[in-house]
Amino acid sequence: MAVLTFNKSGAKATTAAKLDAKVFDVAVENHALLKQAYTAYLANGRENLSVVKKRGEVSGGGKKPWKQKGTGRARFGSSRNPIWRGGGIAFGPTGNENYSHSINTKSKRVATRQALSLANASGKVRVIEDIVSTGKTAELAQLLTKIGASRRILIVVEHKTPELVRASGNLGSIKVVQPAYVNVYDTLNADTIVMTTAAAAALSTRLGGDK
Repeated sequence: MAVLTFNKSGAKATTAAKLDAKVFDVAVENHALLKQAYTAYLANGRENLSVVKKRGEVSGGGKKPWKQKGTGRARFGSSRNPIWRGGGIAFGPTGNENYSHSINTKSKRVATRQALSLANASGKVRVIEDIVSTGKTAELAQLLTKIGASRRILIVVEHKTPELVRASGNLGSIKVVQPAYVNVYDTLNADTIVMTTAAAAALSTRLGGDK
């Protein structure tokens, strides 16, 4: 299937590149698998930083607030009781929780193909012969403008170069990845996907079949 193709300077190429239909033209009957892969990506990148102190870990509370009997009030042994202000937290996060989601490789490949197919059907995909960067941000920005890439851009190249990383680092909402790291989250969130001819071929090799 043909797609918008540009040469290295950003002008439209005379011959349109053909993308692998098994990767970029897959029928998406429902979004259940896409949602699973999307949620798994977020969950597996979640940092477990929430930690609270239990009643035994809060300082103070060594003295009994009042005597056991005769006051007419409920009996308490410590002011660090969870129902007291300043007390410990009952059933709070300990920092040992596991929030990761597991998804097998075959399902991940299928979900990535579905995401790329939806992006291609929406006209978000651009293929460029190659991206040769000198490290200057202005040059990369001008090239992206020429090919109609805007807002959140996902650039897929066969090999990342220090110059391309440096040039894209000063542009907001741009992510540069290699074909092996293309995922559902980045694909669905991108407004434009720019991939080189070599990267498109590498994606077809990686996602074209389930081994």
